[in-house]
Amino acid sequence: MRNVLISGAGVAGGTLAWFLARDGWAVTVLERAPGPRTGGQAIDVRGVALDVVDEMGLGDRMRALRTRMRGMTVVDGEGRELFRSEEFTYSSGRLDNADFEVLRDDVVAILQEAADVEYVFGDSITALTEEAHGVRVEFEHGGFRTFDLVVGADGLHSAVRRLAFGPEERFARHLGQYLAIFPAPNFLGLEDWQVWFRHEHTGGVAYPVRDNTELRVTLGFGSEPLPRLTVPEQKRLIAERLGGVGWEVPKLLEAMAGADVFYFDAMAQIHLDRWSAGRVVLVGDAGYCASALSGQGTSLALVGAYVLAQELGRAGHEEAFAAYERRMRPFVALNQALATENPEGGPSEESVDRAKNAISLV
Repeated sequence: MRNVLISGAGVAGGTLAWFLARDGWAVTVLERAPGPRTGGQAIDVRGVALDVVDEMGLGDRMRALRTRMRGMTVVDGEGRELFRSEEFTYSSGRLDNADFEVLRDDVVAILQEAADVEYVFGDSITALTEEAHGVRVEFEHGGFRTFDLVVGADGLHSAVRRLAFGPEERFARHLGQYLAIFPAPNFLGLEDWQVWFRHEHTGGVAYPVRDNTELRVTLGFGSEPLPRLTVPEQKRLIAERLGGVGWEVPKLLEAMAGADVFYFDAMAQIHLDRWSAGRVVLVGDAGYCASALSGQGTSLALVGAYVLAQELGRAGHEEAFAAYERRMRPFVALNQALATENPEGGPSEESVDRAKNAISLV
């Protein structure tokens, strides 16, 4: 039986694990976090990615947990309404189509429950050595194992990519923004309604989830690349950048200060000339992060994992990796372009429709 190590227990890693296990692989999923990650934003499953989750038999479970927004409001830094819509939201697009929005932690939990694979939490890869018939993998907490293949599904700051391809700065393209995401009690009393705010070079959104009992909050600001910061430093920086904004932002900053679950990172993309090196291959954000600004990161992860598994079922790894790249690169290019098409209002509906369906899964 062929065995594979997938580094990263997110959407790309969990999806690939499911398909490879179905096809008879022995799968180990490695995650450096001590347990399944919680928090995160609502993510979108769009276009051909819908076919992927339906083929897994998981589409209905995910749809049952979808967010059910009625619309959105946009306010300025003083809380004055600038715009409202009951037809679409910035986060999920049109409300009357087949695409759906669901919390990232719900998707990851469903994927982990569905796949009969080995999950290892609280460890990471420190070295990869290509051998005659496999890859020797050394781990942070000691020991090594040999796998037929190693997959980097470990996100924007991929350790697998760094070890197999080189330092991150060679492949990352900063998009000029930073975002923070955290949960909070629904002290705004929002009911299936998003509120976005804009003020100079800052902005964000608050929207209710979990039957309107909880908020997921995103706060952002424009910036050149920053040095690495600790979580307390990240929170202080956000409070400084958004400290003069009105509306309910002071309350949101107060909630952020006490948030135990907190995410902060640059909006950036990853561009590589190739996604494989020997028996190591990248999938999802590790290989072709489009950033949250594209709205297509989850769909790229789902479709990329599906195509990679499909090609590995047809040929040996060298031919499979080459076919995976041939099929995915046009799809990735169109979806990465969405992040920069219209920095103010986001990409056009026509561009999104074209990008989200620009690949055949046959």
